[in-house]
Amino acid sequence: MMKRILCFGDSNTYGYRPDGLGRYDEKVRWTGRVQEILGREEYAIIEEGLCGRTTVFEDEIRPNRKGIDAIRMVIESHNPIDIIFIMLGTNDCKTRYGASAGTIAKGIEQIIETVRQFAGSQTRIVIVSPIHLARGVGEEGFDPEFDEKSVEVSLQLSRELRKIALSNSCSFLDASTVAKPSETDREHLDEEGHKQLANLVVDRIRELTEGFYYGII
Repeated sequence: MMKRILCFGDSNTYGYRPDGLGRYDEKVRWTGRVQEILGREEYAIIEEGLCGRTTVFEDEIRPNRKGIDAIRMVIESHNPIDIIFIMLGTNDCKTRYGASAGTIAKGIEQIIETVRQFAGSQTRIVIVSPIHLARGVGEEGFDPEFDEKSVEVSLQLSRELRKIALSNSCSFLDASTVAKPSETDREHLDEEGHKQLANLVVDRIRELTEGFYYGII
């Protein structure tokens, strides 16, 4: 039976190019690479990435960015779903929100609760801690929505998101163990980063669907 895999995230799931020239094509994006590796006969990879998406925070500049508001609609649009990968948290590090890593993790927990409410009981949830923001991301010529405190919060996300995943019986991956932000913008995945993240995700999908997964990591 076809396995349906939903990838719910922000610009690094959308495939935003670090040079600002739009979006990487399907062959480069980690979601597209996952589909190519696994093939289309047994797996359907569903891309749901949106630039600027947060966990629970309202973006006063760009509407409809709250993940907690979007996830119900997305689930109901794509059910039945076998596995949902949730990779959010980077945009929550913006200075305007003033959020700690622990607060961001609580936002992820709210999304988990919504998934459990509207997805089938068979749906597995994988929480993916995003790549870190690089030092200097808020400097002139880069992204003024972040500062050095944002970087520190991003470095703490993995620990806090792992706790949330464990306490909610979810699987967990840390994207920062295999990928880093591009030197071009200090924020987004480059082509190599997309490749490495795809490999990490493929391994977890195979573990979950082939019955060899026994723990959180």
